[in-house]
Amino acid sequence: MKRRIASWENGHSLPDEFYGPLVCEALGMSAAELGLNHLTGRDAALLDASYPASPEAAISTVDKLWRADLNGYEPLLLAEPSEPAWNEASLRWLVAPQPSFPTTQKPDGVRVGLGDVDAITATSDMFAYLDDRFGGDHARQSVIQYLSRDVAPMLHGQYTEAVGRALFSTVARSTLLAGWMSYDSCHHGLAQRYFLQALRLAQDGNDRRLAGSILSAMSHQATFLGKYTEAATLARAALMGISAVATPTLKAQFYAMEARALARTGDVSECERALANATRELERGSGDDEPEWIAYFDQAELAAEAAHCFRDVKHARQAVAHAENAMSGSHVRSDFFATMVLADAHLQAGEPEEACRVALDALDLGEQLKSARCVAYLAEFRQHLARIGETPIVRDFYEQAADNRLWMATDVR
Repeated sequence: MKRRIASWENGHSLPDEFYGPLVCEALGMSAAELGLNHLTGRDAALLDASYPASPEAAISTVDKLWRADLNGYEPLLLAEPSEPAWNEASLRWLVAPQPSFPTTQKPDGVRVGLGDVDAITATSDMFAYLDDRFGGDHARQSVIQYLSRDVAPMLHGQYTEAVGRALFSTVARSTLLAGWMSYDSCHHGLAQRYFLQALRLAQDGNDRRLAGSILSAMSHQATFLGKYTEAATLARAALMGISAVATPTLKAQFYAMEARALARTGDVSECERALANATRELERGSGDDEPEWIAYFDQAELAAEAAHCFRDVKHARQAVAHAENAMSGSHVRSDFFATMVLADAHLQAGEPEEACRVALDALDLGEQLKSARCVAYLAEFRQHLARIGETPIVRDFYEQAADNRLWMATDVR
């Protein structure tokens, strides 16, 4: 038995179906949290994608999600998003009563103060920078490890109500980041579950603005996954739900998400209406009273969103014009996306040579990015390029792109 335990601890083997449940019982964790993929059955509670009923439920669930993610529980990593969960989350949040607070705290839990909350914020900001520069796959596991091993004990610790509200808010931001990084890695079901827990924590942190931003992130993901009606609903729920505390920049971002969803449905007039609203709101913004985490949404970012919209409604010249104004120079992944939209727009405009030149620029820009979404943009461009046929321009592009890591990932032949 000692040899078996040593083998498990050293990663040379896994507990079998007899000893596995005993290990789970001894450690007080489920097979999912321990990453025991080989054991029969699925952790239905962990894979559930419903909105948490209480702050205690959110704390317990997000803690289990972090552990299962960290231990590579495959059913979670491969889970599909739930369409009903998007609608349920927006409705449950919109009609939610006053923020709740955990009714009991562990008497032996760590004591948490505002200094601890500040440390979480600073650490998450560092990870957000790495995500922006190198993509979601670069440091995703490091974020989850930090949340599971350092932050989870604080959630289960002792704190005053004022500290608890601040703690919930900052952990919601960190969990939102984990959701974005999981989404960028195309772990879509996992990302959705992180977004749901973050939304509940933001609710109980009494941070309506952050909650609206989480719904906006859900909208972004839903559009990427082709669920355009749900995406538009989520963006509108974000606008409605924070109307009393909304800032111009937040409104602009939410309108832009609505426009992205509407563009994919082909509703040109409604898309243009939403974009016009986004432009108007962003021009109203003065920086006063804006959350610091929305500062990234500037004129370049709105131009990138508009470029996506006009590309999707096949207005190539407008897409080109907006994409050329979308390069910030400070957000590598966003610039990659904008550059690929520009390449696609040139293809739509009947300019394959320019499209290929721009796409090569994007490949150079994305050399350090580890992002499944970036691969998806390239795969879409590759499909569009294939319609042109094997012209000299296209052959030359393929030769120059052949050794690029992101481009190689699009080759599914």
